[in-house]
Parts: sequence; structure tokens; C-alpha cells
Amino acid sequence: MDVLFNVKVALSFSGGLDTMVCLKLLQEKYGLEVVTVTVDVGQGRRVDPELPERLGAIQHFNVEAKEEFVREYVNRCIKANGSYEGYHLSASLARYLIASKVVEVARKVGAEALAHGCTGKGNDQFRFDITFSILAPDLKIIAPVRELNLDRKKELEYAREKGLPLPPTGIYSIDENLWGRTIEGGVLEDPSRPPPEEVFLWTKLIKTSPERITVGFEGGIPVSLNGERMDGVSLITTLNQLAGAHGVGRIDIMEDRILGLKAREVYEAPAATVLLEAHRALEQLVLTRNQIALKQSLEQRWSELVYCGLWFDPLRENLDAFIDSTQQRVEGEVTVELGAGAFRVVARSSPFALYEKELVSFETLGFDQRESAVVTRFQGLQSKLYRKK
Repeated sequence: MDVLFNVKVALSFSGGLDTMVCLKLLQEKYGLEVVTVTVDVGQGRRVDPELPERLGAIQHFNVEAKEEFVREYVNRCIKANGSYEGYHLSASLARYLIASKVVEVARKVGAEALAHGCTGKGNDQFRFDITFSILAPDLKIIAPVRELNLDRKKELEYAREKGLPLPPTGIYSIDENLWGRTIEGGVLEDPSRPPPEEVFLWTKLIKTSPERITVGFEGGIPVSLNGERMDGVSLITTLNQLAGAHGVGRIDIMEDRILGLKAREVYEAPAATVLLEAHRALEQLVLTRNQIALKQSLEQRWSELVYCGLWFDPLRENLDAFIDSTQQRVEGEVTVELGAGAFRVVARSSPFALYEKELVSFETLGFDQRESAVVTRFQGLQSKLYRKK
């Protein structure tokens, strides 16, 4: 551990246990002047500037970034049907934007170092470290929790010793943004035990009657809800409430972390769950079979890059170029039925639909079906030859 007296450091500060502990450690153990940076990506609460300043920060910045988060990150995720092992990349996407804003503030205040509160076990250390190193290769990266080998028990002891205000989540570690809510720790670390209802906030089953909603898309991006045109932030916020009230959007998986650790992860992502499924349904209507097949294989690679800390890898930009080219005709409306913790697509329409009713209808022929016999004769030709030999 290097001690850098009288050096200014920009710390990514959420106001949770990890970052409050980091703030004090950076002052006491590293001898640094700390500038804290909180980036609003829709976590639903704004850090009071008095909190970090009361804990010794020399300056605090609240950065509003919800619109940018949706425009530059969430919309790309929707177009790519971004999902890693069932996880909708909520925290992953936000980390790159947060890290970028911390670098911007560091440049503004003349900081010589960047800091984050990630542990040495998780995925976020990759997202912060790699983003910091790409955008600010001249600045030192400090990760106190990792460097001092702290676990949550030690952090809580240190927090109590220093009189830090403990977060209300207690034993759970919570991360939120517009695209999803992550819950870790406590009893959730035992995969054999169901999550207690108390950990869920966004997906309470409030509405008992089924409800249908219609999402409108243009260029692969959701632009309207139930016929009302909305900006991205408002649409996602509203849909989180609508779908969440039906208990839609709970995810409980065994996730393979970057380091190879298997971890039980619990998420709430009502809007993400509905929008990604609606987007896939619309693509099935307007894209060709070949487009869908290739895009699905590239979507997995795109999601792996984002999950593994490689947002700024050139391959992600190459994949975006292909994905964007497929989205030009992903326009139309998708109707989804919500109810009792479940949802399903029940209707879809588009001016670019490749569906032709007269060709597939049981009521009309559409083409001379006798011509199909020629095709079937050759479709299994190699299989027949194989069996014959």
C-alpha cells in the first residue's frame, strides 16, 4: 500500500458502506485529500453533499446522468438484447458511465489518483479499473477494500469504530439504477434458501388482475407506452412501476463471475425484463431468419464484453455497428400481458413485418403447394444417403 500525502484523489461515492469506509481509509491510511463523486443513474436517492463533507471530503460532486445512461448504454443494451446468464447487465452498464464521470471530475479538480470501493472478489473492480486505465492512464488507481483485504465484517467494525452512519440495508448489499436493482449478502449467500420477501422493493405483487400494456419501438428503441410517447428515462421509470406492481422482473440465478467464482445473485428488473422480451418479439417479426441467427450469436459476445469490463474494447463498437444496421426496421408495437409475477407477449405489429397472412393461412393457399414436394425431396438428401450407406 502506497501512502501519498497531500495528493488529491477522486472517489466514486455511492453513500453506501463500502464507499463511506473508503472515504475514511483514503484519509487515514493513505493520507489523501478526497473529492467524492456521486453519479445519478436512477438509483432513486441523491447523496446529501453534507454526508461526504462531514466525513472529511474536501469537495463533493453530484453528477446528473440518467438521460445519458439511457441514451448511450441502456438503449444499446436493448438493441443487443443484452443479457448474461439471465442477468440484464444493470450494474455492469452503469459502472462504465460512473467511472467515466469520476475521471471527468478528477481532471476538473486536478486529482492525481482515482479510487473505488470494489472488493477483490467481485466484477466491478474490472469495470472500474479498466475504464480508469483507458480514460486516465496517467492517474493512479486505488481500491482500499481490495488492497487492505477487508471483508464486510471488518468494514462494519471499522464503520462503527469511526462512527459512520450505517446504511439502512443492514446485512444486504444493494445497488440500484434505472435498469435494475441488485441484492447481495446475508441469507442470499445460501443458494438452498429462498430469498426473504423483505429483500424485494420493486416487485411487490400489488395488482391482482391481469393488465395489458403496449410498447412502441422505433429503430429498436422503446419510444412509447400505451400510445403515449415518452423519453427513455420516463418510459423505463413508469414501466418499472407498472410491471413491478404485478411482481414481474425477479431474477434469482447462480452467476459465473469473471474470476470464475459461482455466486448467487438476486435482481429486480421489471422494465428490463419486459422491454427485452418485447424487443425480441418485434425482431422475430421483422428480421430474416439469417439475421436473427447471426445476431443471436453476436448478442452473447456483446453481453460477455459488457459483463467482463470491456465496454471500451473495439470489438464492442464493431458489434454495435452490426447491431445498429439490423435495427433500422425494428419498428412497431408489442403488447404484453402482465399478471401474478409473470408476463407474456400477446400481440405484435410492424409496417416492416415479414409475415404474409395469405402465404401461411389455413384459409387460402397463397402459392401452389404442389411445388413444395420438390423441396422436400432434396432437404433430407444427405441424410438418406448416409442411412443408405
